[in-house]
Order: sequence, then C-alpha cells, then structure tokens
Amino acid sequence: MQNYWHDSCERVARDWEKTIEKAQHEAELYKQHQVDGVLIENMNDVPYVRDQKIGAETVACMTRLSQAVRSIIPLKIPCGVQVLACGNKHALAVAKASELQFIRAEGYVFGHIGDEGYTDSCAGELLRYRKKIDAEDVLVFTDLKKKHSSHAITADVSLLETAHAAEFFLTDGIIITGTATGKAASAEDLDELAGKLKVPLIIGSGVTKDNIEEYFNKADAVIIGSHFKHNGNWLEDIDEQAVEDFMRSICRLRDATE
Repeated sequence: MQNYWHDSCERVARDWEKTIEKAQHEAELYKQHQVDGVLIENMNDVPYVRDQKIGAETVACMTRLSQAVRSIIPLKIPCGVQVLACGNKHALAVAKASELQFIRAEGYVFGHIGDEGYTDSCAGELLRYRKKIDAEDVLVFTDLKKKHSSHAITADVSLLETAHAAEFFLTDGIIITGTATGKAASAEDLDELAGKLKVPLIIGSGVTKDNIEEYFNKADAVIIGSHFKHNGNWLEDIDEQAVEDFMRSICRLRDATE
C-alpha cells in the first residue's frame, strides 16, 4: 500500500508540473503573437459540477495556474479566469490572488438548465462578494443565454431584454455565444444587441479568421478558443500557425478602419 501511494503521488506531481509547464508554454505563444488578452479556464475538468460542489482544490489549482500564466503575460495585457461550472465567486477569488483583471461569469441574470444542472442568477451575491474581498477592480464579463444550456424557462425574455437586465445589474461586459463550444454566435443575435448596449459586447465562441470580419465592426471583443487549436478542436494543442494567421487578419482589419 505504501509503494502504491508513493507511486500515485509521484505520478500526480509529474502530471501537475506538466500542466503548469503547458500553461506557461501557451502563454509564451500568445505573448509572442501579441494577443490583446488571455482567458484561463478549467475546460478539461470534466465532468463539471455546479458552483456549490466546487472544491478548495479547484480554487488552489486555478490560482497556481493563473499565477504561472501571469508570470509570463505582462500586466499591460489583461488576463482573466473562468471556473466551470458557474464558479463565479471562485473565479473572483482566483483573480484577486493572481493579479488578473477580469472574470467570465455564467448565470449572471435569469436562471437556466445546463448540462451540469440548474443554474440560478447570481449578480447580487457576486458583486457583493467582489466588494467584500476588495476586488472591485476585477471586471465581470457575463454570458447571456449561455451555450450548452436550455433556456425554455426564459423563452419569453428576449436577448436584448436579458442584456438590459445584466446592464441594470451592473455587468462590465456582455458575452454572446453559439449553442455549443466552437459554434458561432448567430448574425441575428449579434444584430439584436450591436449598438444598443452601454457596456462592451463580446463574442464568446465560434470566431475564426474566416468570419472575424462579420463581427469586427459590431462587437467590441472576441474570445478565441477552438480556432487556435489543431483541427479547430479545443481538446488539442495550440496551432501556432492558426494564431499567427488570425492575428494577421485582425491587423488587416484594424489597418483598414484607421
């Protein structure tokens, strides 16, 4: 039993060090290609549990990883964190401890059913917690009618009404997505919100070098995940050529609008 325990602990330690090294390697690539910001997320931590069941070990590991990334990415480049599923208070604590500038929050206004269970709205509790831990300089960007979820219970509330509710509840930015990871946000959803918000509008899934022009003049920012991976698959490693090609597309679009 002692040998088994010793061997198991050694393996876990090696795997954990590899995880940290990989996160720093990816941070180096993003730094080299001059991305505008970096978002850290425990996407591989499947199956997800709801926020009430997220353990201290998740917060500890995400804090360690965030600090490792922050050691590579200079403070002038914003870094943020999301803790799945709906670990918004956990993410705030990680951001506070790791000098991150924002979090991505789920379930900010209105309830919905996700694949991990029911998610209730959290804006009031979350922003009070942010004040309590003296983290009001950490921005909270919030998903609306988030992907991988059913929104039948709020089907009579439009996307724009949901966005205005999030603004009323003091969100710092609004994120819209497609129906699943890697799926593009619909043109209809974008048009419903573009130019009608007081806070930044962010596209949170499905953006590629081939469709970025559709979003460029209507959204304030985009979050890239799957497109930066080999074969467009979020499970695979970063494809440096994909990052380079995308950043070139962004530069061309910026030059064209100046």
